Amino acid sequence: MDNVLTEQERIRREKVNYLKELGVEPFGHKYIRTDNSKTLVEKYDQYSKEELEEKKIPISIAGRMIAKRRQGKIGFINIQDRYGLVQCYIAKDMIGESNYDIFIKSDIGDILGIKGYVMRTNTNQLTVKCEEFTHLSKALRPLPEKFHGLQDVEEARRRRYVDLIVNEESRRVAFMRPKIIRAVQHFFDGEGYTEVETPVLQPILGGAAARPFVTHHNALDMEFYLRIATELPLKRLIVGGMERVYEIGRLFRNEGVDAKHNPEFTTVEAYQAYADMYDMMDLIENFFKSVCTEVLGTTTVEFDGHTYDLSKFKRVHMVDAIKDKVGVDFWQNMTFTEAKELAKAHGVEVPNHFTGVGHIINAFFEKYCEDDLVEPTLVYGHPVEISPLAKRNAKDPRFTDRFECYIGCTEYCNAFSELNDPIDQLNRFKEQLEERKLGNDEACEIDYDFVEALEYGMPPTGGIGIGIDRLVMLLTGKTNIRDVILFPHNRQRGNN
Repeated sequence: MDNVLTEQERIRREKVNYLKELGVEPFGHKYIRTDNSKTLVEKYDQYSKEELEEKKIPISIAGRMIAKRRQGKIGFINIQDRYGLVQCYIAKDMIGESNYDIFIKSDIGDILGIKGYVMRTNTNQLTVKCEEFTHLSKALRPLPEKFHGLQDVEEARRRRYVDLIVNEESRRVAFMRPKIIRAVQHFFDGEGYTEVETPVLQPILGGAAARPFVTHHNALDMEFYLRIATELPLKRLIVGGMERVYEIGRLFRNEGVDAKHNPEFTTVEAYQAYADMYDMMDLIENFFKSVCTEVLGTTTVEFDGHTYDLSKFKRVHMVDAIKDKVGVDFWQNMTFTEAKELAKAHGVEVPNHFTGVGHIINAFFEKYCEDDLVEPTLVYGHPVEISPLAKRNAKDPRFTDRFECYIGCTEYCNAFSELNDPIDQLNRFKEQLEERKLGNDEACEIDYDFVEALEYGMPPTGGIGIGIDRLVMLLTGKTNIRDVILFPHNRQRGNN
């Protein structure tokens, strides 16, 4: 923190000393509130100006002063609490000369307590007429200019505490996010799932294709990963007989930051014994209907200039999507060499770690099809090479019973019939190890303990993972993930 203070900061610090000289604690103590900006309206909006004058209803509120207007011996202030604003009327003859002087010297941003009674002004606005003025906490820094707030969005994300004070939209999103998470819990609880917790520190890299954060545990003298997925521990619980489990948890991936990705993010993963991919398709469709209806009262969502009906999903096989868009038919059997020739002809890159036709199919899909998936769509039939934890399709073992959900060209979930064959699972892990040797640093490691768990027998199981942050973006209309995370990660900048 710089030692050089601005003129406003210097004056505010002088006011701290002034308060102390008066015997007023600049950074005060507990204050009992009877009401807030929400209950003020709920309880008293029914009364007329005359009724309020007759009843003289006592009230106590507290909050941050964000507006102040004074003329002579009277003044008005706006107090902001978690729900909104309360106007307060301050008169010198009611609170006394010394307290009125404290009011005069108060600054925008100070936190105040107001006791008095409810009234209406001549413009009929509900107002608290102050009888007791209490300074609670001094703001040593001024808030951003009233009408423009934090114009630098990066600065707003760094100083979220200021952003929440001056930006009503940021407060709306901050309070909406936990409502959405509660709706997610209500849905899975209602479907008979049990919410569980699994370790964040994991000794084996697995459950997804991603670069991890690595840390060291001193007492055990072991390297651990911050988890990139909750999948493998949750499936161990299916082996253990819990049958339906879910976890809402933080994941960590040491990758790039953009409008849809943050290195620390939240997902919900759920697993259901005796189910398959098609059950998960039904589940995700019902999930969106339930959560959207509980949070928004509708299944229709406005997002980034487009209207989506989340009660209607298309289902399309990945190979059919490629065939419709590019004309290449990957249903036909072909060698890896033939597939590479097709990739070359269509400008699709083939990295060194690609070892099978399935890698090229996925590359075609990502290059040519993802940007067409505007309407809610479930894309299924992912190649086995890119799906190390999914069960092979019974009719065509080149593909797996796996799907991803797309809305507005963005992926919202990944799901599949879980691979429960321990022999096949070990072989898939070994194939991932070969990819790692060829340069794929997102490939999984071999989790022998998980293979052992499967050897005890895991029932046929359907599993799904849903991105909570992207869900919050969709339901709040935000196009950048850092606007729905209270404390997103940013590049370091020196303190001001």
